[in-house]
Amino acid sequence: MAPYFRIRRVVKTDRANAHERINAICGVNLDGSHWTLTHEDAVSRIEDGVCAFYMEGPRGQRYDVTVAMDVHAHRYLKTADRDQPDQLMFLPGCPHAVHTSYSLPDQPVVGAKRGGLVLR
Repeated sequence: MAPYFRIRRVVKTDRANAHERINAICGVNLDGSHWTLTHEDAVSRIEDGVCAFYMEGPRGQRYDVTVAMDVHAHRYLKTADRDQPDQLMFLPGCPHAVHTSYSLPDQPVVGAKRGGLVLR
């Protein structure tokens, strides 16, 4: 079973399309350091079974994050909540300035050890 990692914040765009609304997801490692994954990296890791993600709602509810596909075959992240699958959009924006680093091809995870995820 793939390890679960909590998404605490997101980097949002002003786009309306579901597959373009989130640029990156962010969280905190066990050592307190910050990690960031691009939307594309997160989708790939879920689809490949490398890891799984979840978020917590305001009352402590846990929402698993899954990959969905729109009518144009664009993949995007969504919560597995039937009533409101866009729960990720309610997470706060991420204030860290390191988000320019996530676009580097050899650094898909910021704040994690190279060669293996140390995310939680």
